[in-house]
Amino acid sequence: MGDLNSLFEPIAAESVVDLVANQIENLIVQGILQEGARLPSERELSERFDVSRPKVRDALKRLEDLGLLHVRHGEGTFVAQLSGQAMSPALISLYARHGVAFYDYLEYRKEQEAFAARLASERATPSDRAAIEEVIAELQRAQVEGDLEASEEADVKFHSIVVNASHNAMLIHMMRSIYDLTRRGVFYNRRFLRTIDGSGDRLMEQHKRIAEAVLAGDAAEAEAAARDHLDFVEMSFRVGENRDRREALAKKRKQAIGL
Repeated sequence: MGDLNSLFEPIAAESVVDLVANQIENLIVQGILQEGARLPSERELSERFDVSRPKVRDALKRLEDLGLLHVRHGEGTFVAQLSGQAMSPALISLYARHGVAFYDYLEYRKEQEAFAARLASERATPSDRAAIEEVIAELQRAQVEGDLEASEEADVKFHSIVVNASHNAMLIHMMRSIYDLTRRGVFYNRRFLRTIDGSGDRLMEQHKRIAEAVLAGDAAEAEAAARDHLDFVEMSFRVGENRDRREALAKKRKQAIGL
């Protein structure tokens, strides 16, 4: 977690407690302060807001009463878990065992990520653009070094950053939950995709295409690039599944004839 002190601005006017609470609420709504983030201490917030510590304490207490913050005695004040899980643990376990929702998951991601890429091309700020360029560089380094773990992590980070650049708070919160499932490998083994011949290079080019379209402000191309990327992921998994199915049948036929 980075330095959170710089996120807060001095309070200038009359209803100090309201203004402190509202500023923190806005950071949560916009997805800047994320679940589990530890806030600076009362003293640090007091200095940053330029208000008294009792006022900061009252604002934090109000937000705690609203269920937005959680105080852990001896540890600090944290943003509470707000979005919950996209699915119940029982349903997650079911999908992990059977994988019946995998293509529904890809279909959902395709629509949301195409929408996010279009918005990002129109709304990305200089900071968003810099973040996209940095994570593309991470993906390229991991690809050159053949580091599958780093590639997987940078892959999810890339999609998250594009969604963040959409500046649609609802989309950011919803997709954060989806990407959490992706990181946990609930729907599929992400490493499997990169073991298919040539897929790693193709994925790199697709990510670069999305990034270039967003950075160029080309909304139609950004949306098309995101859709094409998820179409490729779906096609690759279908090819891989068919390959594995044929191999399993071939082994059974071999056993049947006593070889």
